[in-house]
Amino acid sequence: MKKIEKILVPTDFSENSIYALGYAKYLAKSFGARLYILHVIHELLGITNFYVPHISVEKIEGDMIKVAEDMMEKLCRKNLPELNDYETAVVIGLPPQEIIRIAEEKEIDMIVMGTHGRSGLEKAIFGNTAEKVVKKAPCPVLTVRQPEREAL
Repeated sequence: MKKIEKILVPTDFSENSIYALGYAKYLAKSFGARLYILHVIHELLGITNFYVPHISVEKIEGDMIKVAEDMMEKLCRKNLPELNDYETAVVIGLPPQEIIRIAEEKEIDMIVMGTHGRSGLEKAIFGNTAEKVVKKAPCPVLTVRQPEREAL
């Protein structure tokens, strides 16, 4: 078995991805691995045909990157206070493709990611990033689904 030295954790800042980050943090501590935390901003290619006066796609994307970087900094400060061996990145693209690209580029040993557990029409409409990553990743993928909350 290959030693796990680099763990990629894609995040969309949802509760599910933060829950998965807990697993990744545990694994990183256990293996002495470095964490790579990635947020992918879905590319705006689909909306570029719309006319938005005085606002360029580049400006919108720049603003989105700034907001995501701020959210990433808060995420790490809150959830990884005792961990120093991590790197963050915010990129624009299609999430499954960018996750796989970064995994290849950084020679990642394992991907740990949350899954929303969508099915049926919801899955057909929104797709399933985790499923696409599992099928094409260059390394093992651990998918983590947050437990259902009990109704009160």
